[in-house]
Amino acid sequence: MMQKEVLPLEDGELWLVQDVLDDPDRIFDQLLDELAWQGGTVRFGATERPIPRLQAWYGDAEAHYAYSGLQLTPLPWTDSLSALRTRAEQLSDARFNSVLCNLYRDGQDSVSWHADNETCLGRNPVIASLSLGATRTFRLRHRRTRQRLKLPLNHNTLLVMRGSLQHHWYHAVLKEPGVSAARINLTFRRILPARTESP
Repeated sequence: MMQKEVLPLEDGELWLVQDVLDDPDRIFDQLLDELAWQGGTVRFGATERPIPRLQAWYGDAEAHYAYSGLQLTPLPWTDSLSALRTRAEQLSDARFNSVLCNLYRDGQDSVSWHADNETCLGRNPVIASLSLGATRTFRLRHRRTRQRLKLPLNHNTLLVMRGSLQHHWYHAVLKEPGVSAARINLTFRRILPARTESP
């Protein structure tokens, strides 16, 4: 049975919804097989590093996304991703035009501390993060107080980040060598249109 929990959090909103899909195992296998998973590199200053996971970017035609020197042009929505977007919108009370798909092949794959605060996401973005497969630990760290939180993101859960969270908190999924199974994470977002300067 689906359960929604609003987690107490200073400076932002965090929702956790359990058991969001009726057939999560089938959907995991389908996404693993059909999405255009690829590697890549990100830039930190003058240094380029390989992304420690596989990714794919899907969305509406205008939903171009850039972060850490990476330029992402959206692939068209698949039927399965389109259906999952609808479900994420229902549960998060938001509208999305894109999704960053992450494949953590095992516990050696990770994402380092960061905030999703790019200008193209708007002032207080809503990001809905669907987890399928292996349980991984989602970590948060407050920018000012250094408060830390840890949440296990289980198979078939949706984590919704809202309000001012991206301005006050960093988050990460760090390496967990004891995890041998794969995890798929879909982070639904809304990319705002690029601003054009008036002549």
